[in-house]
Amino acid sequence: MLLKPADLPEVIALFPLPGALLLPRGRLPLHIFEPRYLAMLDDVLKSRERLIGIIQPRPAPEGKRRLSAIGCAGRLTSFNETEDGRYMIALSGISRFRLTREVTGFTPYLRAEVSWKGFERDLGQPEIDERFDRESFLDLLRRFFTQKKLATDWEGLEDAPDEVLINALAMLCPFDPEDKQALLEAPTLPLRRETLQMLIEFALRADGEGQVQ
Repeated sequence: MLLKPADLPEVIALFPLPGALLLPRGRLPLHIFEPRYLAMLDDVLKSRERLIGIIQPRPAPEGKRRLSAIGCAGRLTSFNETEDGRYMIALSGISRFRLTREVTGFTPYLRAEVSWKGFERDLGQPEIDERFDRESFLDLLRRFFTQKKLATDWEGLEDAPDEVLINALAMLCPFDPEDKQALLEAPTLPLRRETLQMLIEFALRADGEGQVQ
C-alpha cells in the first residue's frame, strides 16, 4: 500500500521504545506481549493505514512521562501469533512525524496528534548519498564490528544500495538512545551517514583504538 501525504492520519498509536529506531523504508521486528500493546495491535489491524508510531521516551522525574519530539511511523506489514497469545510483528517505516500532543481517552496505550510536515521526502524515492566513500566506510565498520564482536554479512553490505546500508546500520548498531534519536532526526541520508560515521569513530576511540583516520 503506497501512502501519500494526504493519506496519513492526524492521530496515531504510539509505541515508546527506548533504544529502538525505525527509519523510512526500514523494517523493524517487534515482539508484542503486554496487554496494552496487544489491545493496540487489535485496534491498528482494524484501521485503514495500520500505522504505529515508534518514539523514544526521554528521561523524566519519577512519575512523569516525556517523549521525544520526533518519531517514525511504521505500517504493520506482517504478524504471527504464538501459541501463548503473543505476536511477532514487523513494521515497515513510512514517514517520520513531529509529536503535537498526546490524546487522552479510553485506550490503555498512548495515542497522539502528529504533524507530518517537513518529512515529505520520507514518502518519496530512496535517497542516494553521492559523497559516500563506501570502501573507507566499510573499513571503519569492520574495525567497529571487530571491536564489538559483532557478525554480519559483509558481502551483502558491499552490494546493498546506499540508503539500505546506512539505514540498516543506523537501526542495528548498538548506540545509546540519544544517538539513535540523532540518527532519526538527520534530515538527509548524507547527514545520517556522517552522524553514523562520527558515532562509530567515537566508539572506537572510547574502546581504546586511538585516533581514527
